[in-house]
Amino acid sequence: MNIIDELEWREAINQQTDAEGLRELMETKAVSLYCGIDPTGNSMHIGHLIPFMILKRFQLAGHRPVILIGGATGTIGDPSGRQTERSLQTMEQVQENVDALTAQMKKLFLTDNEANQVRMVNNYDWTHKINVIEFLRDYGKNFSMNTMLSKDVVASRLDSGITFTEFSYQILQSLDYLHLYQHEDVQLQIGGSDQWGNITSGLDLIRKKEGSEARAFGLTIPLMLKSDGTKFGKSAGGAIWLDPAQTTPFEFYQFWANSDDRDVVKYLKYFTFLDQAAIEALAEKVQSEPHKREAQKALAEEMTRFVHGEELLEQAKRITAALFSGDIRSLTADEIEEGFKEMPTFTTGRETKNIVDWLVDLGIEPSKRQAREDITKGAISLNGERVSDIQLDVTAEHAIGGRFIIIRKGKKNYSLVKLG
Repeated sequence: MNIIDELEWREAINQQTDAEGLRELMETKAVSLYCGIDPTGNSMHIGHLIPFMILKRFQLAGHRPVILIGGATGTIGDPSGRQTERSLQTMEQVQENVDALTAQMKKLFLTDNEANQVRMVNNYDWTHKINVIEFLRDYGKNFSMNTMLSKDVVASRLDSGITFTEFSYQILQSLDYLHLYQHEDVQLQIGGSDQWGNITSGLDLIRKKEGSEARAFGLTIPLMLKSDGTKFGKSAGGAIWLDPAQTTPFEFYQFWANSDDRDVVKYLKYFTFLDQAAIEALAEKVQSEPHKREAQKALAEEMTRFVHGEELLEQAKRITAALFSGDIRSLTADEIEEGFKEMPTFTTGRETKNIVDWLVDLGIEPSKRQAREDITKGAISLNGERVSDIQLDVTAEHAIGGRFIIIRKGKKNYSLVKLG
């Protein structure tokens, strides 16, 4: 199957500059293509990941991906989707972010197949050599103000205001495409739908510099919204990051596992490398046996394995299984810390105390009477084991790994108690 056919089946194409020409190109040779990201932070979130999943599909189809980390454009800021100017970062912070994003990309794209190795580039390497006179004469002269003002990313900012710095962003990104066309044989740029104006500007510059017959193309991916109309990639706690220090593998797994039935098939098409038959079988399960959530489990496993690897996927599954079954003691202290990160947390000392007093002192129970009633009724569990004895003494020995005690009140109300 032509990679374009596959992308169309996955509903992953929004716009193409020359659909017929790009399809023909893909059928004739292995193509170099690129996608870029600016180092505005030290980690990608899953929204950033969307165009890079498409880039990965091209890689798996035998094409040559080039990943651009915008060490230069990241110091400027893309006005796309924003109504205010970005706060400029120091060059030192930009470089730290470049290093972090480069490490993430290598983890996602480097394979054992040397023919498909990704090429990593930083646009600072060629942009910092250009002085202001060269920039204006050799590049600025090729851009019409009327055309630049008509681009959606600029037009949307005219009422609120835009500085020359962010206005010039599309020239810098166009320069990137020209450089990669000339030096890396790149013939295709892909990006989100908000990048259409920047991509077409790059193609215009290539044709002005290299001639109207230059074979270069652009492709964008549709804006992704959830079925309820809200922005994809956000949770109650904020963005879902690829950095495990910012979003734990368990939280990452749970985000995908909790996907709405209305969204899960779309996510399977966009984010997994499962083939058409497998995805259609899971789609049928969503309709016939939605309570089993097989599609969500497959999505969570595929994505967590891709981003975090097999070991952390298995850890996320262990935590999930333990929380579902109540088998808390099967978890390590580190797994408890990860799995209960967002749950109510209390801190106490290591002294021995009667469980009734202990629960009230922590604030888990409102009164001794209520604590005794809940214990007598079997509504309190300590580390997954139901407590029925109101005379029980809680000691430091109850702490898993010497650090945590897990209290469950009722069926779903968990609390994490940290021993100081």
